[in-house]
Amino acid sequence: MAADIGNGVSDADGGPVRHIPVLLSEVLEALAPAPGQVILDGTFGAGGYSSAILAAGANVIGLDRDPTAIAGGQDLVKSSGGRLTLIHSRFSDLGNHAPEGGLDGVVLDIGVSSMQIDEAERGFSFQKNGPLDMRMSASGVSAADVVNRAKVSDLIRIFGFLGEEKQAGRIARAIEKAREKEPFTTTRQLANLIELTTPRKAKDKIHPATRVFQALRVFVNDELGELAEALLAAERVLKPGGRLVIVSFHSLEDRIVKKFFQDRSGKAAGSRHLPQVHDKAATFAPVGRPMVAASDEESAVNPRARSAKLRAGERTGAPAGTDDLSIFNLPNLASLEKMGS
Repeated sequence: MAADIGNGVSDADGGPVRHIPVLLSEVLEALAPAPGQVILDGTFGAGGYSSAILAAGANVIGLDRDPTAIAGGQDLVKSSGGRLTLIHSRFSDLGNHAPEGGLDGVVLDIGVSSMQIDEAERGFSFQKNGPLDMRMSASGVSAADVVNRAKVSDLIRIFGFLGEEKQAGRIARAIEKAREKEPFTTTRQLANLIELTTPRKAKDKIHPATRVFQALRVFVNDELGELAEALLAAERVLKPGGRLVIVSFHSLEDRIVKKFFQDRSGKAAGSRHLPQVHDKAATFAPVGRPMVAASDEESAVNPRARSAKLRAGERTGAPAGTDDLSIFNLPNLASLEKMGS
């Protein structure tokens, strides 16, 4: 998974990490799977959460936008005795895959998997030279398309908003100058340019390219928009008493999840200086602590867990709220589709 962009520390791009489900015991405690229930795992990956949910006796619908993850999960499908269904799909479309009676739980592990980072040909990591790709679904607009075709002003906004890169302007202008001579095609080509443009200082804990690579990945896969859509979809298809559990890995994602649960808590908005706004019916009740982080012990064993944050809520019987994306304050960036071939 990607690490905390807001803190400027990456645990994802530093090299191979064996896939270990993050916050597994905490996810199971919050999700509370039971025999006969139907749980949707919107980010199947290597099947870590799904395997544990199946072991608890629940049935699982697993989604993943990465076709290699779906292919890799077929052995688990065969051994599940018909209790696991895998579907190649974005998790924003989870509402289309819920049974008619609704779901007892939804779990999402947000970001890019360590398996994808470990595959040089996927182009997620600058420490492994490969094509500048970064597409989780292996289709659509690639990172190379964005780097080679986006306006400088758009690159600055992408790097600044999604990567919180302070040198966004300098890097974007360097990219514009370099691509006039030769288009960017590989991860190392881009990483080397960034390192030359913003040399690493002795006190820096991360490579100068970390934030730009994370920003490109988030943009190419529309990760923030996908998350916002998935939260709204989960609200619509969860049964009363159903649990929504989200594990995020950087501040932009966690901010979206936090805003959603706050908006759906039913508490009045406004301030003491403005007229009172009437409470609205809560669609989610809190489950456990407002935010759960990985223990020091887990972080020591699994570096991916260092920036992980878990938030969870239980669906009430109130009607779902409106599908209003404005509550998330998503950044207004360039059109991804216009950068394609």
